[in-house]
Amino acid sequence: MTQNPYAPQPGAGAQLSPQEERNWSIGVHVVTGAAMVLSAGTLGFVAALVVYLMYKDRGPFIRHHAANAVNIQLTALLWGAAVLVLGIVTLGLGWFLFAVIPFVAGALHLLGALAASRGEWTTPPLTLRFVR
Repeated sequence: MTQNPYAPQPGAGAQLSPQEERNWSIGVHVVTGAAMVLSAGTLGFVAALVVYLMYKDRGPFIRHHAANAVNIQLTALLWGAAVLVLGIVTLGLGWFLFAVIPFVAGALHLLGALAASRGEWTTPPLTLRFVR
């Protein structure tokens, strides 16, 4: 029989109440999105990863939204790598997209925060699922 990945793990800390899970789920998207936009894309991944690692075993709703935040950040990293290659191949015509990536990812975090505030289990569009 397979173990439920969302079940609390021994020694993982106390389970969060549904309201605490919702608050942390909103917070992970807001903080990650703000950190990413304000740092030109460099600190968003760190913020998402820290919340994911600290709260992944404390409730399924926070795990879902923290994983979504990490996935948005990893997808934005891949977009950045693709833009880098495009910029090199086209001799600079793709570089303007570097400015767009943090704002698209920021918009995805905003959508995630709004969904979390409504208590919805959504998966962000345009995002690959690396972490579940």
